[in-house]
Amino acid sequence: MIRSEILRQIAPILRDNLVVCNIGIPSQELHAIDDQPSNFYMLGTMGLASSIGLGLALAQPRPVIVIDGDGSVLTNLGTLPTIANNPANNYVLLIIDNGSYGSTGDQPTYTGRRTSLTGMARAAGCDRVVECSAEETGRVLQEALEAREMTVIVCKCDSGNARMPVITLDPVAIRDRFMAAIRA
Repeated sequence: MIRSEILRQIAPILRDNLVVCNIGIPSQELHAIDDQPSNFYMLGTMGLASSIGLGLALAQPRPVIVIDGDGSVLTNLGTLPTIANNPANNYVLLIIDNGSYGSTGDQPTYTGRRTSLTGMARAAGCDRVVECSAEETGRVLQEALEAREMTVIVCKCDSGNARMPVITLDPVAIRDRFMAAIRA
């Protein structure tokens, strides 16, 4: 399975939650698959989806799911100890680890070699870390939400992008409708 197939699988689970989605093609895929006002699409700032999502989870009680990639997490490894030391029981970080920088041409990341984001999250102090296959993602995500405990999920999947249109929403419109969804 590739990332877009995972997003199709988990879209029904995402609908009732606040979602912060990684930059580039992941945001395009989620937007095309199941656009929701409660989805915050990152259009820039690689590596910061997990940090923005953590701040959102700490600031309000609704569940927050961050969809991030291995490449983005690798660019901001400081996010893992920050998450571990500021636990929010309404926070789930779903790292879709396809072993590549998918949005820039599928150049390999080190997670396709010796680097384990599961091991790094545990070493950073994250208590609940689950590694799963692409096919298990829906079940694991649902279990994480039901556990009401901060969870880092590392979903291993194949590299590849679906062809999706660019997001035509203006960044200000994305922000405004997301903030309205938070208030709702």
